[in-house]
Amino acid sequence: MMKSIFTKTLHNSAISFIKIFSKKYLDGYARKSYSQEGEDMVLSRIFEGQSSGFYVDVGAHHPKRFSNTYFFYKRGWSGINIDAMPGSMKLFRRIRPRDINIEKPISFKKQILLYYAFNEPALNGFSREISEARNGVNNYKIDFTKDIETSTLEDVLNRNAPSNQVIDFLSIDVEGLDFDVIRSINLKKYRPRVILVEILGSSLSDIQQDPIYTLLIDEGYVLYGKAVNTVIFKSNTF
Repeated sequence: MMKSIFTKTLHNSAISFIKIFSKKYLDGYARKSYSQEGEDMVLSRIFEGQSSGFYVDVGAHHPKRFSNTYFFYKRGWSGINIDAMPGSMKLFRRIRPRDINIEKPISFKKQILLYYAFNEPALNGFSREISEARNGVNNYKIDFTKDIETSTLEDVLNRNAPSNQVIDFLSIDVEGLDFDVIRSINLKKYRPRVILVEILGSSLSDIQQDPIYTLLIDEGYVLYGKAVNTVIFKSNTF
């Protein structure tokens, strides 16, 4: 008897929770974002109605967490995920099998760089200045460092991108070395329709002083939008 009452109470509690959760979060109007700053929601407006597409994510970090691409993967898109973290692609291969998943750091040339790995993987990167400034702040700390050989983005695309593949958007988030990634791709050969790139500590008034802005404007891109740290550029031919 007691077991039956307990089961019924648990059942009613579960139903009550589901109703509250559904009313609060699943009302048919909200959309789920996976990006850190809502970038995927901006992209969903840009590519509204496009049922398939191709992305390249440099500094992909995690197949879902802080991902600018998972929203699109769930809708049938595919692309290339690239991250330098040793062992990072094991999870990508399991959760994102339709994608091409590459464990490789990107720089403007092939070289050996020191990689800083934090207890918060979203902070991992190759910038000594940024990594040392973050070490010990807000309980963040460097877990280990490792010398890793880099490649250029153009070389990775030459080896892995399908022939004549249109890149709908390129997302770059590599903690301070984003300019090196941008200048490692031939934007005349591979011309993403939209480029998202992290410019740390930037405001709308000072973006134009950043070398990333200068390079992309010279390559025929226009400033389209901005989140907290992510700046969005759009090709003037798209």
